[in-house]
Amino acid sequence: MFDPAVEQPEHSDDRQTERASAERDRFEAVRRQTETLAENLTPEDQAIQSMPDVSPTKWHLAHTSWFFETFILGPLDPDYRVFDPAFAYLFNSYYEAVGPRHPRSERGLLSRPTVDAVGAYRDHVTAGMLKLIEAADGKVGRAMAPLLELGLNHEQQHQELILMDIKHVFSVNPLLPAYHAPRPHAVAASAPSLGWVEVAGGLCEMGHSGAGFIFDNEAPRHKVWLEPFRLASHPVSCGEYLDFIADGGYRRPEFWLSDGWATVQAQGWQAPLYWRLDDGEWRIFTLSGERRIEHAEPVCHVSFYEADAFARWAGKRLPTEAEWEIAAGDLSLAGNFADSLHYHPCPDAAPAGETRLRQMIGDVWEWTASPYVSYPRFRPAIGAIGEYNGKFMSNQMVLRGGAAVTPADHMRISYRNFFPPASRWAFSGLRLAEDV
Repeated sequence: MFDPAVEQPEHSDDRQTERASAERDRFEAVRRQTETLAENLTPEDQAIQSMPDVSPTKWHLAHTSWFFETFILGPLDPDYRVFDPAFAYLFNSYYEAVGPRHPRSERGLLSRPTVDAVGAYRDHVTAGMLKLIEAADGKVGRAMAPLLELGLNHEQQHQELILMDIKHVFSVNPLLPAYHAPRPHAVAASAPSLGWVEVAGGLCEMGHSGAGFIFDNEAPRHKVWLEPFRLASHPVSCGEYLDFIADGGYRRPEFWLSDGWATVQAQGWQAPLYWRLDDGEWRIFTLSGERRIEHAEPVCHVSFYEADAFARWAGKRLPTEAEWEIAAGDLSLAGNFADSLHYHPCPDAAPAGETRLRQMIGDVWEWTASPYVSYPRFRPAIGAIGEYNGKFMSNQMVLRGGAAVTPADHMRISYRNFFPPASRWAFSGLRLAEDV
C-alpha cells in the first residue's frame, strides 16, 4: 500500500501525473457528455416534470454536480467553497444520512434556480474537481479515487435518465416534439426468426469478478445451481408483441399476475408506453418523433407485468437473472448503445443462419424473473454512500443488458438494473426462456 511517509522512487511523480491526466480526461469527457445531452433543449424543456418518476433535465445537471460537491469536494478539499448552501437541500436525491431534501414529486416546481444558474453551478464544481484531481496525492488521492469513479458512473446513469425523462416530457406535449433528427440504421424486412439456445446449467458462479469498477450490488461473486434451460435467440419484437395485443392480451386476466391485472385495469393499458392506435395503425413515439412501428425492432417500454404476461401467453417464461448472466457469459459488450446516437432499439440486421444469442447487450434492458435482492454476504458501504443501492432491495425487479440510451463504457455483463414492476418509462423489453 502506498505510504506518503516512505520515500518513493523517483518515477512516482510520473505515475501521479499519468494518473491525474487519465482521471482528468475521463472526468471532463463524462461531464461534457451530460451537457451535450442538454444542448438540444430549451430552458423551458429542462424545467418540466411530467410525472413523479421523471426529473427535470436541469435537476439532473445539478444533482450530478451536488454528488461531487457533497461526497468529494466538501470532505477532501479544505479550500473548496460551496456554490450555494441551499443546493444541499434542493439537489439531494435520497441520501438520508446527508440531510433533508426537496420532495422528488415536486422537482418540477423549482423555477429557480434557473438553467443558467445550474450551468454556473456545474462550472464551479467542475473547476473544483479538476483542481483537486491535479493536486490529490497520497491519502487524499487514495480516498478520492473510488469516489471519483463512483461519481462518474453515477453521472452516466443520469445521462440515461435525462434521455428517458425528456422522452416522457415530450410525449405528453400535444406537439410531439422530437429531441433529435432520425438517424439511418439497417431495416429488416421482417422480425427475426425465433431460435433457441440451450444452456447446460449446473453449479455456476455469478457476480462480478476481476478488476474494474462495479456497483456494490454486483458482488460478492457466489455459486448458484441452474437446471438446464433455453433462451430465445432474440428479444421479443414489436411484431410479436402486436400478436399478443391482437389476441386480446390486455383483456385476458389469465395471463396476468394479480397486481399486474389490477394495474392494467386502473391505468387502462392497451399497449406498451408510447404506442398509439391511429386509424387502425399502431404508431410509436420516439426521441426522433412519432412514426409507424417497425415490426422487426425489439419491443420497448413494457413493464415487468407486461413482460411476464406476454411470456405466459407465449407458453414460456422470463429468465432469472442468474440464467441471463450465465448465458451471456463472455459475450462481447458491443451493441446499440447511446454512443450510436439512435436512442432507440434497432432491428437485428444480421443475416439469417447460425442460431445464437443476439442483442443481449444494448437496445433494450431485459426484464428478468428475479426480484432485486442482495447477493449472499453482501454488505453495503458504511455511511451515506451505502445508501446508493442497498436501500432499494425491496419491491423491485432486475433487468439486464443495457439499452439504446446507456453509455457503452458503462456496461458490464454483471450490471444489475432494477425498477418497480409497473414501471414503463425505462427502455425495457424482454427475452423468453423455457425449461429443457
